[in-house]
Amino acid sequence: MNILALDTTGAACTVALRRDGHDDLILSENIGRGHAERLAPMVEQVLAEAGLAPQLLDRIGVTVGPGSFAGSRVGVAFARGLALSSGAPAFGLSNLAVIAAQHVEQRPLAVVHDAKRGDVVVQVFDDEDLADPERFGRDQARQMLQSRFSGGVSLAGSGAALFDDLGPVLGTGVIDAKPMLTLTALSPLSASPPVPFYARPPDAKLPGGVDPA
Repeated sequence: MNILALDTTGAACTVALRRDGHDDLILSENIGRGHAERLAPMVEQVLAEAGLAPQLLDRIGVTVGPGSFAGSRVGVAFARGLALSSGAPAFGLSNLAVIAAQHVEQRPLAVVHDAKRGDVVVQVFDDEDLADPERFGRDQARQMLQSRFSGGVSLAGSGAALFDDLGPVLGTGVIDAKPMLTLTALSPLSASPPVPFYARPPDAKLPGGVDPA
């Protein structure tokens, strides 16, 4: 199986390729901005290095957020376009799930994204239960974590340090390409096509007060 995975939701622009019988090819540049300009050349470079035409891809995975608003849209739009041109299905990968996969031996784990303005998005990963991601005020999130995990809980993600008194902080939310590739291979059909996962509703509105897609 030929799997391509993309991440443009943070400061890094990352392209990764997995092929049976070969080492993973990973290209990542910490660019801050300019993902829309760099993503296509980076994909072209990785595919050329592998000697692989886009039409030979079997799956495309892309992180959908929560993360940068513009970056999430860039990655999703590119993945959907590449899916149309190559014939490979594109799948959305939650950043929270990717981060949890980077700490698979730590359970229970709360992955916390700092949504700013006093809000956080939290998803709890437990061997016995998988909760849906929820947006909380910081005080609400603290109360939830304290009531659910009286013995403490491991934390990861960009907002983990906000609750470092509740348990060990394992990471700050930097996305690792290898779990992206693995999750792309395992993604259910319901994760295709990808759509952005915003930490909060967009401030901008289309005419008539409609939220952007």
